[in-house]
Amino acid sequence: MPTALLSVSDKTGIIEFARGLTKLGWTLLSTGGTAKALRAAAINVRDVSDITHFPEMLDGRVKTLHPAVHGGLLARRDLPEHMKALADQAISTIDLVAVNLYPFEETAARAGARPDDVIEQIDIGGPSMLRSAAKNFASVTVIVDPADYARVLASLEAEDDDLDLRRLLAEKAFARTAAYDAAIAHWFACDRNEIFPDRIAISLQRETTLRYGENPGQRAAFYVEHYKDGIAALTKKGGKELSFNNLLDLEGALFATDPFAGETCCAIVKHTTPCGLATGTTALDAYMKALACDPVSAFGSVISFTVSVDEETAQAVSSLFVECVVAPEFSESALEILGRKKNLRVLEGQARWRENALDYKRVRGGFLAQERIGRNVGEQWRVVTKRQPSETELTDLRFAWRAVGSVKSNAIVLVRDGATIGIGAGQMSRVDAAFLSVHKARLSGHETKASAMGSDAFFPFRDGVEQAAEAGVSAIVQPGGSVRDEEVIQAADEFGIAMVFTGMRQFRH
Repeated sequence: MPTALLSVSDKTGIIEFARGLTKLGWTLLSTGGTAKALRAAAINVRDVSDITHFPEMLDGRVKTLHPAVHGGLLARRDLPEHMKALADQAISTIDLVAVNLYPFEETAARAGARPDDVIEQIDIGGPSMLRSAAKNFASVTVIVDPADYARVLASLEAEDDDLDLRRLLAEKAFARTAAYDAAIAHWFACDRNEIFPDRIAISLQRETTLRYGENPGQRAAFYVEHYKDGIAALTKKGGKELSFNNLLDLEGALFATDPFAGETCCAIVKHTTPCGLATGTTALDAYMKALACDPVSAFGSVISFTVSVDEETAQAVSSLFVECVVAPEFSESALEILGRKKNLRVLEGQARWRENALDYKRVRGGFLAQERIGRNVGEQWRVVTKRQPSETELTDLRFAWRAVGSVKSNAIVLVRDGATIGIGAGQMSRVDAAFLSVHKARLSGHETKASAMGSDAFFPFRDGVEQAAEAGVSAIVQPGGSVRDEEVIQAADEFGIAMVFTGMRQFRH
């Protein structure tokens, strides 16, 4: 008679699974709370202590760490000497293990969780049983995900000795224990305020497969760090499935509006870089100002709002071909209007970064890891020119500094009245980025005179300031730090431009 050991913290589906096993003639072993739940459902089950002849102890810390359990899991059925060793010790084989682990991740993520409470949720026996069973998948079925109960039962009912299924389940078990250990290691590092430990284990869970990658012919999938964190926490309210490029642009749009949390802001993004960014009195006002920056490039864009999208705003957005719209909330009428566009992806909710999350960039053979960039507004700023910026100019400079950080480097933005009017992105020289920002502004019919300019890094030569002066720019914000800062400041003074140094750079390669 085959034997199954069931020991789960998440009881989802376990009663139905246990009943199915019982009907097939399996003997059930269980521990603590799982045994109690099964007995409450009138399912016959033996305690693990019946085979270990040793009681649970240390508040349940020790219950399955015993040769009667691991011998029964690890013994190779095809080796007579293994089976004889079991017989000599009166140990029976265990043919199936269903285990899901103590909720360490959930406890660690809870605000105000005490370290002692977090540590108590580090499962020891569970991962050990999973690893033993998974190693011996040739003979033992291991289940770590309740979603797999049904297909395991179906295979058993069909009397199908499905080695491929057992191998897949073993793979899932090892992936789960690896992710579990990675989460524990991450918590210990964070607990000592270390964001760059000696070793980083990145645990990812597949959220969905994608039709293709950046280009057709490239296979792709979307993996998430923590299910229902970040972008995975957004709820799709309509439209096609998200593509690889949609997800990249979505991150770019959210990144652009992040510094404007608490304000009414709209970002229109193309190829991960804003082609329009604005604040306004309403969502519609912010959208129209952002769109006016570069209405041609906005075709096929991804749009992010920091506030609820109402009917009027939805009407305006729906008049343009847009790939994706994301906002904290949409009114019912807005959803109805946007839903008429069958291909338009509509995403609702908050996509927050996990605390202390690092920014990774892939290189051959490894990853680069860095802190996420902060965009200081005023803390270290200093006016370096003879002319001080006016209050109006200072307001636009603050906006420009927050806006330019989301633009690909070399990056220059022209700003007026809380909106970009020209964006120069991804250029190999800063003077070209300045030229492009002016060119784009004029192409869209904007007056550049008395505008403010933001630069994500220092001006290496005075030619960038000369370009700004030719366009009539009246104030510039930049990090400073060039060996030619004095020449750049002198140029600003010659043209009567107010210039502010922020003391920090915002490259976005």
